[in-house]
Amino acid sequence: MKTTQESIFSSKTLTYFLQLAETMNYTQASQILGITQPALTQQIKKLERTVGAPLFYSIGKKLRMTDAGLTMLNATHEIYAVLNKATDAIQQSTSATQGEISIGLLSSIEDRVLEDFIATYYKEHPDIRVTFYTLNRKEIWERLENNRIDLAIMYLPDESIKNWKPYASKKIMTEDLMFVHNNPELADKDKIKLKDTLGAKWVTYPENYYIDQTIHETYKNHLIDVPTSVARFSTPNQIFRFAEQTETYTALPMSFLSSQKESITTKVKAVPFEPNIQFDLSFVYRKDKIDIPRIISFLNEFDAYLGEADYLTRLESISAEK
Repeated sequence: MKTTQESIFSSKTLTYFLQLAETMNYTQASQILGITQPALTQQIKKLERTVGAPLFYSIGKKLRMTDAGLTMLNATHEIYAVLNKATDAIQQSTSATQGEISIGLLSSIEDRVLEDFIATYYKEHPDIRVTFYTLNRKEIWERLENNRIDLAIMYLPDESIKNWKPYASKKIMTEDLMFVHNNPELADKDKIKLKDTLGAKWVTYPENYYIDQTIHETYKNHLIDVPTSVARFSTPNQIFRFAEQTETYTALPMSFLSSQKESITTKVKAVPFEPNIQFDLSFVYRKDKIDIPRIISFLNEFDAYLGEADYLTRLESISAEK
């Protein structure tokens, strides 16, 4: 016969609970988990029977968490923290030249320099297997919290991340956001004021993406209407091609545009905003990861790699070769 602890922690019970606690929507949570809504409901009811109290309640169509649910949520986070700490402690005793490194890359980041470094790194460390995931911001954060990736490469600051206490960051470079257009009337401008970017429709990243949210916040903070988007794409290549073909406006990171110099000079123009819109491209990781030999070795060798030539210089060089 199963004990109470076995009933609570068996199978995917806590995973289901955490997903519902995050979305507060049975339909959305079941879709993310890849199960039916009745199956999710059944698992939550089973957990509620085990702990002896309801964890959620509804007001109209909105789902709310009970005090018991909040207690269970805090306990679940503590459990995962203990398990993550134990995993890291085990990994800290491993070799700097063997093992695995899992990296999550924000999908809106130009990745050629990172790909080039990992190829270089492999030649020196053939016994370390690097797994590279292209993810959206929510996926990156979930995998960091669940210890499914060792390092995240993302943009900061990120106000959507609330619990920074267990994490550290390491800046790779400061990124400038550039205004991209094909408007002859703006061709002589070295910088572009926010109010002058509203003369045409825009193509942008999806609404939950970092750069799109950064644009929205910047325009709102300056009391200027947010650009009207007629299309949304998840990668800078897609956005650039659409803007090029339709003469819509957009905003893209300088690092990506550095890889498109030929197109920028002949077809479209890219200029900084006034005031500048900047953010940092950074590694993000749980603090304990820095004690794992292969992780600190990887980060140190990346520093040395950029010490020979900085990020943008390497990007331009790689793009020219192609």
